[in-house]
Amino acid sequence: MTIRCRDLVRVYTTEGVEVQALQGLDLDVASGELVALVGASGSGKSTLLGILSGHDRPTAGSVTVAGTDLTTMRARDHLHYRRRVVGFVWQQTERNLVPYLTVRENVFLAMQLGGSRQRERRAAELLELLGIGDLTERLPAEVSGGQRQRAAIAVGLANAPAVLLADEPTGELDEATSADVLETIRTVNRELGTTTLIVTHDPAVADHVERTVRISDGRTATEVLRGDRLIGAAGASGAQEYTVVDAVGRLQLPQEYVETLGLRDRVRVLLRPDHVGVYRAEGPDDMTDEGTRA
Repeated sequence: MTIRCRDLVRVYTTEGVEVQALQGLDLDVASGELVALVGASGSGKSTLLGILSGHDRPTAGSVTVAGTDLTTMRARDHLHYRRRVVGFVWQQTERNLVPYLTVRENVFLAMQLGGSRQRERRAAELLELLGIGDLTERLPAEVSGGQRQRAAIAVGLANAPAVLLADEPTGELDEATSADVLETIRTVNRELGTTTLIVTHDPAVADHVERTVRISDGRTATEVLRGDRLIGAAGASGAQEYTVVDAVGRLQLPQEYVETLGLRDRVRVLLRPDHVGVYRAEGPDDMTDEGTRA
């Protein structure tokens, strides 16, 4: 696994009050995968991104990225990790690009800081792949928002990182431009094989990735697999949803299931030969397979 998190806990103390942002989170991302991590504000996704980027440390648990144990990484190794092992695409364009440098110069700067060689060739290949090869001599202010994000992706990939982390990469774009940028990320993932994790609150991102992990209350709650990964495994292409069972047997049902079936407070759980049935507590004593299967 390129990214592997186990029982990840992060506790913050603010004005004497403890806030548990991550509560035993587990996450696996295989080499070359394109995954979206989706969650509402306060779900813990930004905390997880801070840990994966090397800007924060977990309170407990383990996390490795591309073979690097982030819990034991020494302070002097952080700079190398952030410049060579992981690349970043931030929501705010001013965090991605130096405004007084051209698109090409921004990519060169990232390469220079990372110690990359063959800069001319790699920069040209990246910018062509991202569809902005004709904009290399323009300043960030002279291109559109979508083109700036494509340039930001080039900067994030400049040093051939093992992992690309994208934090709300379409948060400042309109719907059509967002879809275009997400398709660009998918193309880069397919062509370069860079493991990519998109962190977002926008569920529409799920339509552009092969796996979506939903995080809730500091834990991974559900996963959706879609597209070619289901061919052979499930018999046909499409989408299939999973819920995550943690080490003590807790699971979170998808919200739409809860609302559709009117599940509140307590539910009745029955063990069947091949599944577990979840029913409204006030349902009939003789339960059939009409209900939620887990």
